[in-house]
Amino acid sequence: MKKIDDLLSQMDQEPVSLLPTPFYRMNSLSKLLECNIYIKRDDLTGFAFGGNKTRKFDFLIADALKKGCDTIIGIGANQSNFCRILACIGAKYGLTVHLILNGKEPKNPTGNLLIDHLLDATIYHIDTIDPEERMKKALEVKNHLEYNGKNIYFLPPGGSTSIGTLGYIAGWGELMDDFERHQIVVDKVIHASSSAGTQAGLVAGQAITGWSGEIIGMSVDVPKDELEKNVYNLAQSAGDFLNIQIPESIINVDENYIGKGYGIRTAGCEEAVELFAKNEGIFLDYVYTGKAAHGLIDYCRSGKITPDETVVFIHTGGNIELFE
Repeated sequence: MKKIDDLLSQMDQEPVSLLPTPFYRMNSLSKLLECNIYIKRDDLTGFAFGGNKTRKFDFLIADALKKGCDTIIGIGANQSNFCRILACIGAKYGLTVHLILNGKEPKNPTGNLLIDHLLDATIYHIDTIDPEERMKKALEVKNHLEYNGKNIYFLPPGGSTSIGTLGYIAGWGELMDDFERHQIVVDKVIHASSSAGTQAGLVAGQAITGWSGEIIGMSVDVPKDELEKNVYNLAQSAGDFLNIQIPESIINVDENYIGKGYGIRTAGCEEAVELFAKNEGIFLDYVYTGKAAHGLIDYCRSGKITPDETVVFIHTGGNIELFE
């Protein structure tokens, strides 16, 4: 999408992601659910097993390098996809990585945590689910490193900053190109939403292009009102870089598929993972994309998505969680 490309040309970028990612119709699931369903395979962004976070790092690492940073601090859960990609970014670009992770230190690291260790990240395990305690520890680490002369690039969970949000403004432009190439009119876009960065970039892109459809963020943990506020604030902060205003009316979060909380499986999520694997050879995870896909499936079955509509599911990655 030339309009978005032109706007973002003023921003520093590094080619972290392998783009564009595949976009196609899921014929078997479309037949099974009697709906017209396409998928955007952002699990295949290429870098460090891929996923939506690499698009954010296209801009974040460029910003860190421009500021002369030599150290990156990241925050997440033990199986954080974001921290796995951050650890690889640090290794590739020569920055020391410190990760503050909530969860007990396991005897045998698996999944994302195994990769964090492989990449020599310094890891601090915090045995709590309290985000304030985790942030307190992260700031302690930051202050200690700065005292010792390090130039820190400090990132919140998910890399959800105004700079990181630019990644999915660019991603939205790529989606618009996909729609045009396939000559389709898309009514709804569905994706997993949590730390707000991906959805903020998408809605900012929607505001720039004037697309008239609906972007639905399926929350995996955050209540609807809180997440919609987070998305708006982040989208507008990114919009401020580009002189774009974000209408609050285009922000839509569905909280009905969270279940009992973050990372806790639901029956609908488990069914979604199975249906995608067995019908399309596409692997989801049980934390993010499985819950979002549960929402997609339920929308099709309940008539919230009708057979004459076209819907796009964004696969934001995370399937390495299957090997936890």
